[in-house]
Amino acid sequence: MTATRLLASQHRQVLALLKKAASAQDLETRRRLLQAIEHDLTTHARIEEDLFYPAVKELARENAEEMVAKALQEHRVVGLVLGELLGVDPADERFEVDLTVLEGLVEHHAEEEEREMFRLAEKLDEAQLEELGDRMAARAGEPER
Repeated sequence: MTATRLLASQHRQVLALLKKAASAQDLETRRRLLQAIEHDLTTHARIEEDLFYPAVKELARENAEEMVAKALQEHRVVGLVLGELLGVDPADERFEVDLTVLEGLVEHHAEEEEREMFRLAEKLDEAQLEELGDRMAARAGEPER
């Protein structure tokens, strides 16, 4: 699987978990989903920061450095909101508000990354994108496809 397909799949998975958490009524389900969201976001950010972003920066085209800097800042903000959310009781109404904010941040980041950075990453040839995707999947603990 190419790096961009892997990341897009992870974006969809996290957004689906966020929607499930927002609609969950059971507090234990909310806690469990939030733990899965934390794990998936942390893993996703790590492989982007360690493997994908450096590969994009190496292309040295079309403001790659600026795109990566912006994406890293978005990761930082997502981490701050996630950290806040982890400290909120799922029964508290603030949980839903913070969850909605987190969902909006992740959605914006995913859309922008897929629209802009993925287009730039496609400058790598198919074999390079596949090899990068394999390395990212291995780091994320996902089976290669």
